[in-house]
Amino acid sequence: MSTAAGKAYLVGAGPGDPGLLTLRAAEVLRTADVVLHDKLIPRAALELARPGAKVVDVGKTGGGEQVPQEDTTGLLLEHVRAGRRVVRLKGGDPFVFGRGGEEALALREAGLDFEVVPGVTAGVAATAYAGIPVTQRGMASAVAFVTGHEDPAKAASDLDWPALAAFPGTLVFYMGVRRLPRIAQQLIAAGRSPDEPAAVVERGTLPGQRTVAGALYGIADAAAQAAVRPPSITIVGAVAALHGRLDWLPIAWPLSGVRVAVTRARAQAGGVAARLRALGAEVVETPAIRIEPLAADLPALEAYDLLCLTSPNGAQLLMAALRDARALAGPRIAAVGPGTVAALRERGVEPDIVPPRAIAEALVEALRDVPVHRALVVGAQDGRDVLPRALRERGAVVDEVALYRTVREPLDDRARRAALGADYLTFASGSAARFFAEAARTLAGPRLVSIGPATSEVLRELGAEPDVEAVDHTPEGLVAALVADAQRRRLGTDR
Repeated sequence: MSTAAGKAYLVGAGPGDPGLLTLRAAEVLRTADVVLHDKLIPRAALELARPGAKVVDVGKTGGGEQVPQEDTTGLLLEHVRAGRRVVRLKGGDPFVFGRGGEEALALREAGLDFEVVPGVTAGVAATAYAGIPVTQRGMASAVAFVTGHEDPAKAASDLDWPALAAFPGTLVFYMGVRRLPRIAQQLIAAGRSPDEPAAVVERGTLPGQRTVAGALYGIADAAAQAAVRPPSITIVGAVAALHGRLDWLPIAWPLSGVRVAVTRARAQAGGVAARLRALGAEVVETPAIRIEPLAADLPALEAYDLLCLTSPNGAQLLMAALRDARALAGPRIAAVGPGTVAALRERGVEPDIVPPRAIAEALVEALRDVPVHRALVVGAQDGRDVLPRALRERGAVVDEVALYRTVREPLDDRARRAALGADYLTFASGSAARFFAEAARTLAGPRLVSIGPATSEVLRELGAEPDVEAVDHTPEGLVAALVADAQRRRLGTDR
């Protein structure tokens, strides 16, 4: 824990899309000793917390479990008094219906230091993601943010319904989906036109966001018929009618509403997960494997006329182990797959031989007319022996060096259920497929997505036929194949 003077950071995490987290929010999360977080925050935000930080869920759920506000404030004061850097992480903005003002007052009265880090509020972000500008020239020159969930202990409402009905602009109600019939009734009774456009945005900025639009008099029935649930916001005003013209999510988020399980090693899953989230998918990270580097003595590379690299991990570890890149000047370099090629190019090395397909059999074919007397194959422990065997059959002397091994990651019941409950289950290697199948005891349920032929062959050995195989055998190719399949199925052309 920090030995410096304690300080609190009242941080807005935005409405849900982790891409809306501010740079300042990320900075303070990385240095926090303690993170006290709400439920409605991006899970990715918590991944920014440093190892060893204490992370505590103090969130509240409408109609569900509640952590009393006084308990949360007490924890905040306790940790700051103990000299810790404490992030109080809130959904949206801490000062917009976030009770951040109450916590700031408690800190000030206790003589404790604090900083406020604003966040993007749902009333602006969720509406924008629904194609609804809260202000628009000629339609609305003002916007009012209103709580739709007042303190139930109050004897009477603090809201001035006649004033809201007369407000010359857009009304945005937070947390009011359960009270939507009363909100619409009160506005109409106070003089708001029953025909005024309205919209309800569910899960704003999150995968699966959807919008229900209609006239004010019928919006509550439309939301109920669509089974809209919290978190949702309601927009009342002429701008709500723009949703039908400006809704951009179906184009930008072709995977909206699609749940995808990613089984890559944790250190490598982030890139694929980020690409999928950027396309609107709900991502379930279920790493089935972990890469463990192995201690290995590299032989003198100049003794070989061919160096074969069979995976990106092997290429990266080889380059990290080399003391002098000039050692690569002697042998021809063969690389299997675009990922391996990319790993070499990152270090300024251009391979001499790259097969058209990312499998060992294709490299064997590519080397058919290449004279090979002595070859070094660098890859994983217990990797496929297709390439070494083929080279030896040609009379070459072949040495093999394993720079890493792939081991199974534990898979608990919760992770198993989440992965098998996804729409798609992705595999970027045969080892991931094998280890996941062993841990989960089945591959039934989701559509299976394979990065290439070698992984597909492992799936078939496990008794499962891949539903989708990437044409380009890279993480980018895997995502592209998944998107194409999801779009075909959405259009009803591939059932």
